[in-house]
Amino acid sequence: MAAHDRKLLDLRRILSDMPPAVLAFSGGADSALLAAVGREEMGPALLAAIADSPSLPRRELRSAVAFADRHGIELRVLPTDELEDERYRRNDRDRCAFCKDALVDAIRARPDLAERQLLLGVNTDDLGDHRPGQAVTRARGARFPLAEAGLSKDEVRLVSRALGLETWDKPAAACLASRLAYGVPVTREGLARIERAEELLSELGLHGDVRVRDQGGALARIEVPPERFDDVLAARDRVVAGLRDAGFRYVTLDLDGFRSGSQNLVFLSVGSMGAR
Repeated sequence: MAAHDRKLLDLRRILSDMPPAVLAFSGGADSALLAAVGREEMGPALLAAIADSPSLPRRELRSAVAFADRHGIELRVLPTDELEDERYRRNDRDRCAFCKDALVDAIRARPDLAERQLLLGVNTDDLGDHRPGQAVTRARGARFPLAEAGLSKDEVRLVSRALGLETWDKPAAACLASRLAYGVPVTREGLARIERAEELLSELGLHGDVRVRDQGGALARIEVPPERFDDVLAARDRVVAGLRDAGFRYVTLDLDGFRSGSQNLVFLSVGSMGAR
C-alpha cells in the first residue's frame, strides 16, 4: 500500500472518531479533501463554514459554494468583520492571526456551530511556514486532521485525484490581503484593486499561480512562473493599461517568478516605499 493510501485510511479513522465538527472551509485542495472525506465518514455531524470577507475573491467564494453543493456538504457562509480590527488593518506579520480570530468569532457566534469541534485544512508542509493564524486557531481548540494523518501537500493532491475531486490540481489561492506588502494598510478599496488586477490577468489567459502584489499602492509587482513571462510581455499594453485602470501607477514583472509567500521576504512599510 502506498504511503498516501495508508494516510488516507488514518484520516478516515481520525474523522470517524471525531465529535460533531465544523470545518473552516476555503474551497482549496486541502479543505476540499477534508470536507469530502469528512462528509463520507461523519455525515451530517460535519458542517462547513466559509468567511464571506472582502479579502476572499468573489470567484473563490462562488467556487467553494459550488463544490459544497456538488458534494453534499452543508456549508454556512459567514460574514466576518476583521476589517473593523485596527490590528488587522495595520498589516504586520501577524495579520493572519486577527483574520482567523474573526472567523472563529463568527463561527462561535452561531448557535448551530458554537459547540462543535473546529477543524482546519492544514497539511504537514504548512506546519513549518510562518502562519500565525494556525497558532490562534490551535489555541482556540482547532484540530488539523490532515496533518494528524501525516498528509503533505503533494499527498493531499494525490489522494484528491484518486478520489475524483476536481480540486486535486487547484492552484493555491491565498487571500487578497496576502498580496499587500507588510505595512501597507488593508482597506476594502485596496483589496478590490488587487482583485480587479488579477481578474484582468485571468481574462488574458493567465490563470493559476499568478499574483499581483501591492508594494505600496502605486507599485504593482506581478508574479507568474518564469515560463509565462512571454505571455505577460505579449499582452504588455493591456496589462499596463488594466492595472493602471485598477489604480496602480507603476507595473512591474518580478523576474524571480511566482513563489508562494513571497511577501514574507519583503518587509517594506509605506514610509520606506516613499523613501526609495
